Amino acid sequence: QVQLVESGGGLVQPGGSLRLSCAASGFTFSSYVIRWFRQTPGKERELVAAITTYGSTNYADSVKGRFTISRDDNKNTMYLQMNNLKPEDTAVYYCNAVRSNNGVYYWGQGTQVTVSS
Repeated sequence: QVQLVESGGGLVQPGGSLRLSCAASGFTFSSYVIRWFRQTPGKERELVAAITTYGSTNYADSVKGRFTISRDDNKNTMYLQMNNLKPEDTAVYYCNAVRSNNGVYYWGQGTQVTVSS
């Protein structure tokens, strides 16, 4: 059974940090491009960061220099380190795994991140 289980969301003050984790099971994690998305009510899901199977990364302009995506293929886990958080980072964050050669993808259940004083 394929699962992506997220953790690490919560309430943090502006300027604070959080680290999201997403534990994968049921598929060959190392063969998948890993991505983090976020979504706020009434808006489309937004790509925040991605990391390829070779470790190449890319980020949305709004989070460059503040967020870091990483993966540990030995633990089948992906991470999103978020620093200097801003109120506009408030959203439900979703992890996603997609296989480039056939487009198969999986989603986590989402975790709420709220940045507020």
